[in-house]
Amino acid sequence: MNRNKIIKILGIIFLFFVAIIYIKFFTSDTNFEKDEIYVQIPTGSNYDDVEKILSPLIKNMSDFEFIAKRRSYPENVKAGRFLIKKGMSAFQLVASMRRNVPVKLAFNNQERLENLCDLLSSQIEPDTTKLLATFRDSTFLHQNNFTKDNVVAMFLPNTYEVYWNITAEKFRNKMLDEYNRFWTKERIAKAIASDLTPVQVIIVASIVHKESVKKSERPTIAGVYLNRLNQDMPLQADPTVIYALKLKDNNFNQVIKRVLYNDLFINSPYNTYKNIGLPPGPIAMPDVDAIDAVLNAEKHDYIYFCASVEKFGYHVFASTYEQHQLNAKKYADWLNKQGTNR
Repeated sequence: MNRNKIIKILGIIFLFFVAIIYIKFFTSDTNFEKDEIYVQIPTGSNYDDVEKILSPLIKNMSDFEFIAKRRSYPENVKAGRFLIKKGMSAFQLVASMRRNVPVKLAFNNQERLENLCDLLSSQIEPDTTKLLATFRDSTFLHQNNFTKDNVVAMFLPNTYEVYWNITAEKFRNKMLDEYNRFWTKERIAKAIASDLTPVQVIIVASIVHKESVKKSERPTIAGVYLNRLNQDMPLQADPTVIYALKLKDNNFNQVIKRVLYNDLFINSPYNTYKNIGLPPGPIAMPDVDAIDAVLNAEKHDYIYFCASVEKFGYHVFASTYEQHQLNAKKYADWLNKQGTNR
């Protein structure tokens, strides 16, 4: 065989291997129609686990395995959330499985810790049971002046960036850091001026939050509740009775639009018609606007308020019980006309 034939054969072999490498490195190896898919690799997974998770999404697993072994991926599997895009090659897929993509974790308006944990467990790896146990850990509660009833006050509604496989403990500590960062010296000073702790501010804010979505009147409503606290009056807040009813039924999905007279006698520490002072914890997760409304409560002599029938969504305020009775009757008559029994 002459030299030219040898060179030609070697060239063909070379091109053959180049073609194989090109196919493995640069041609699409995905098997789904969506533009992109996130895959979650649980903590403690090994390479076999990864293959089982990826097999429905990859066209040729042998190509993926070929690249993975040459890039030492089987020995360096990472847990987390990973982004796979349609049309990725085996080389790109392996590279993607090394990049843990954070989750934009959002929560707001949760009424109790159990609801919050259910929501969180749908977005990060720790399950509801683990999250609840971690948030209610007695040592953590004691060290940070929380109780099982009020620890939900630590969670400020917002969007947070975390890794999907974050542990329950690390997530809890991140939320504590955010809480402590929120409570600046200025905010703490305002709380002290109202003779409240930060947690107590959030409990009041949770009631204000439930009473009104109107930013303009929230400081006025907060002022009413602070006036009642200062005069050792019951708060008589309907939202706390609604919370007590839901807690009694263990059903926070029910919608209660109207508090009935008999409801005011429910035996619960959250019933602020029967108990003087604050309930043992927040009745909702107040937004920052409601918290700041309490810290900057309006100074006035109002003691009472009820929903307005002239200005939907707003309230009318009164300094005397006689005026309040007139306002309340007007609202009750309006409700009866609407046929709202519950």
